[in-house]
Amino acid sequence: MKLLILGGTIFLGRALAQQAGQEGHEVTLFNRGHSNPTLVEGVEHIQGDRKTDLDLLSSRSWDAVIDTCGYLPSDLTLSVQALRDCTPHYTFISTIAVYADATQPAHELSPLAVVLPDSDPTIVTAETYGALKALCEEELRQNWPSKALIIRPGLIVGPHDPSDRFTYWVKRLAQGGEVLAPGTPDQPVQLIDVRDLAHWILCLVEQQQTGIFNATGPASVLTMGEVLDACHHLSQREASLTWVTEAFLLAQAVKPWSDLPLWLPIHEGALGFYRTNCQKALAQGLTFRTLSETVTDTLAWAQNHTLQKAGISLTREAALLQAWREIRSGNDSPAVS
Repeated sequence: MKLLILGGTIFLGRALAQQAGQEGHEVTLFNRGHSNPTLVEGVEHIQGDRKTDLDLLSSRSWDAVIDTCGYLPSDLTLSVQALRDCTPHYTFISTIAVYADATQPAHELSPLAVVLPDSDPTIVTAETYGALKALCEEELRQNWPSKALIIRPGLIVGPHDPSDRFTYWVKRLAQGGEVLAPGTPDQPVQLIDVRDLAHWILCLVEQQQTGIFNATGPASVLTMGEVLDACHHLSQREASLTWVTEAFLLAQAVKPWSDLPLWLPIHEGALGFYRTNCQKALAQGLTFRTLSETVTDTLAWAQNHTLQKAGISLTREAALLQAWREIRSGNDSPAVS
């Protein structure tokens, strides 16, 4: 199969390019060449900006295109128009953040988010990200109705993750000592190993599948406690988890998701994000490696990479734990604020 990947050098794009190459597909990457331009071996590289240089692709043909880096509806307008005669099949990587109501488990037909009236539709922010991705989907559906595949992943994890979201916990438990854990051990979590996601997407592309699929996991309920216990066990370091309440963390201005990755406050109505319905993807062959394998491989990779894009410092963590102990012992004047 001749495959064009828009992007293809960072995390999911990288995994797709590598997996496709291993499977014997003829792969072309189109990107600006800013990140890891020669990282994926054995593939063709065309350097250009999707906003200005798509004409570089107009004389070529591919069996399918996978778009990993479309964030604005204008991105999709340009690529759909430029590639209409170049390939019969278009896969767009979207997100489960497209859903309007994060308090409820979403399925593929759940209502989608809309861009805020006072927001700039040309700027991606935490508030507009999901709605802009939804508009990207709409642009593709309207202009490529018969051969479009839309994938809505949840939290993607594993080696080479530039966000540090899952990796923070893998590294932190490997450091040992007392570890601050947010909320409760039974809070549900959904995540998917980037390699499982890439393999499954390629299977769908090979089959020329169309439609919309949520894509996160695992197939059964996973909890925050199970994730952190796996990180602890596989690190083989002495560590202890101290679970602190969401009310305390919010009072201490600890930011969900960024300061303590994977944590989304239940009382703020975000629990639906971790209960996304993926039955359609499971029925279409999505499978998952074990959590232990993901943790082990991520730890092995993280030992040689320092990101710290997410998570709190050890100093901040120690201060929060001290404040928590003071409150638990009856002292109403915690050490931090």
